[in-house]
Amino acid sequence: QVQLVESGGGLVQAGGSLRLSCAASGSIRSINIMGWYRQAPGKQRELVAHITSGGSTNYADSVKGRFTISRDNAKKTMYLQMNSLKPEDTAVYSCNADILSDLRWREYWGKGTLVTVSS
Repeated sequence: QVQLVESGGGLVQAGGSLRLSCAASGSIRSINIMGWYRQAPGKQRELVAHITSGGSTNYADSVKGRFTISRDNAKKTMYLQMNSLKPEDTAVYSCNADILSDLRWREYWGKGTLVTVSS
C-alpha cells in the first residue's frame, strides 16, 4: 500500500517561513514527477511546483523566488521551503507523485496539510 504523508503545515505570520515535507512509503519501485498543489477556501486546486526525478523544477508564477521545491530520492521525500509567506498563500497543501508500484505507474495524493498565514 503506497502512501504519501505531508507534514510541516501550521500558522505563521506574513513574512515568515515554513518547510513542508512529503514522505512516500510502501511498495515503491520508482518515483517520477512529484509535485505540491494547494487549494484555498472557495478556490480551485492549483499547482505550486513540481520536480522531476532528475531535479528539474517548475513553479507557479505566484511563488517564484519565494518557494523552493526539492527532493531526497533515497529517502523518498519531497520538500517545499516557503519563505516570505503572504496571507494569499493560505491553503491546504497536498503532495502528488507518479509512483511505480508492483508493475504499474499510478498517481498518488496525500491528504494535505493546512498552511495559514496571518496578516
